[in-house]
Amino acid sequence: MTKDAVQELIEKNPVLKPAKDKLLQMQPGRYCIHQSWGFGRIKEYQEAENRVIIDFQDKAGHSMDPAFCANTMEVLPEEHLLVRQQTEPAVVADMIEKRPADLVKEALKQFPNQAATGVELESLLSRLIGQAKFKRWWTAAKRHLAKDPHIAVPAKKTECYYLREQALNADQEILENYQSTQSAKRKIRLARDLIEHCESREDLRENLRPILEDLNQVIIESNQLTQSERLQGAWTRDDLTRILGENPSQLEPTTGSMISSASDLTAIAENLPSNLQKRLLTLVRDTYPGEWKPLVFDLLKNSHGKFTTECINFLVENGCEEELAATLRRWLNEQNLRGPVLYWILKNRNSRKFANIMTGLVSPHLLNAIFFAIDYEALQLAGSRKIPLAELLHDDRDLIRDLLLTADTEIARDLANNLLINQGFEELTKKSLLARFIKHFPSVQNLVAGETETEGERLIVSRESYDRRGREYEEIVSKKIPENSKAIAEAMEHGDLRENSEYKMAKQDQQMLLARKANLEKDLARAEITDFSSAPADQVGIGTIVGLRQGSTNRKVIYSILGAWDSDPDNNILSYKTPLSQSLLGRREGETIELQIGDTTESWKIESISRYREND
Repeated sequence: MTKDAVQELIEKNPVLKPAKDKLLQMQPGRYCIHQSWGFGRIKEYQEAENRVIIDFQDKAGHSMDPAFCANTMEVLPEEHLLVRQQTEPAVVADMIEKRPADLVKEALKQFPNQAATGVELESLLSRLIGQAKFKRWWTAAKRHLAKDPHIAVPAKKTECYYLREQALNADQEILENYQSTQSAKRKIRLARDLIEHCESREDLRENLRPILEDLNQVIIESNQLTQSERLQGAWTRDDLTRILGENPSQLEPTTGSMISSASDLTAIAENLPSNLQKRLLTLVRDTYPGEWKPLVFDLLKNSHGKFTTECINFLVENGCEEELAATLRRWLNEQNLRGPVLYWILKNRNSRKFANIMTGLVSPHLLNAIFFAIDYEALQLAGSRKIPLAELLHDDRDLIRDLLLTADTEIARDLANNLLINQGFEELTKKSLLARFIKHFPSVQNLVAGETETEGERLIVSRESYDRRGREYEEIVSKKIPENSKAIAEAMEHGDLRENSEYKMAKQDQQMLLARKANLEKDLARAEITDFSSAPADQVGIGTIVGLRQGSTNRKVIYSILGAWDSDPDNNILSYKTPLSQSLLGRREGETIELQIGDTTESWKIESISRYREND
């Protein structure tokens, strides 16, 4: 727009006077960003119609009123990154690909005071890189930013990225960040980073004294820290003290006093990073020199993930191999082996290092413990989260064989039955695992054919579950099997069936669909529909709600015992076919019974019995 055109426009509309400079910038060839239309380039100004013509990325030749543009559009300077991407595409592409920190520096220069919030910076960079690629690029770029001494990276999302006037080296940046933060957790983390630098640089040690004194006060006074975080802080403080050539045992609280006063060592262990787990075990041993073994065994019993391996290695390294083997066998006999420990046993069952520990463990009895742990975890899980132990049992194709080596036919059938009623496996997975049973014990085949019940036995089911299975059957018959037949026909047209993966996959699908159809037919034929109205009120039966109270903890649990297909562990609804339900059926109010809930046997009292329909 010419000066005369701008002046004429302002005379007609005086409120545009403050936007005079922006209007003058609307020259052909200049790049711009519009609030609605995004990035574009001004093509021309049509003075007769008083219209600015702009080529936007998604709409070329768009006609706009310059008065409207004054409030909704920004004309970009030539050094703006979006402009440079058009005028210097190779340079900008090189920064995106190879020099992400340089790109961020250039981006920060676009903002006042060379500082921008994360949202502002990401908005600009995502335009440059494209939404589809930006997230992955930005994740990688932030690792480069953390190493660049010219860029200050914020600790919180609400703070700003900014360019420093003078570059800081890594240790100066750690010190600056330590002094500026109020977060106890971040101070501990930064102090740990500083230790790594001090180990190789003598000149940094003069900075440690004020850090050490402040960190000790944080450990003593902060109410932001959990027991695990406070212990990590104390370890960091002690390491700083040793670098200064002093004895950390003179500082309070000591790590030993923290452990001796801890209410829950398992909770501390679960929240420690894996590289500090062995340090915790060593601290427990040193704090309780005469009685550390029971504490470590208790930590092992309740351990998860890498900490399970860490506990076992620690016990072996400290001469407890025989005691460990005996303890694992005892836990197996008592049904006290939990999922993570079972997982470790299975993964290491062929290890030479742990051969003595495995003696007597890999057995049919272990498989029974595995099924129990999977069933229990399925009852506790909310949603569809996978069970690692169940996945391992399915993925390791030699596992069933190894566990059944010493089994006889009767034991194999019992274990196969336990598999069929287990709530931790999908139906197709059960069939796959049963096939491995059948390979070694052919008599188990009749379980696959649906002969797990005595002859003539009926299945008690609710109307809702019966209809649900009926709909599944109809979908298989009317939709999935015809679709599969079509897929087989199409795959056959591709040629040699021996090398035809599409044909093989379609045939596998066909086998699974036909097997499921056969099972549904048998189940539906045996089903007896009930509305639970005839459920007993004086004893536990199918269609009752039973309230249990644990004798040792006074904890109360309420289960609804319903039809064979009604299991809903998330809502404490059990099929009457489950082992837990079977142990309750026929019991009366006031009775005390021994139940296996979890991995321990506890006394439970039946406090209440009511009909399920009365609670609708």
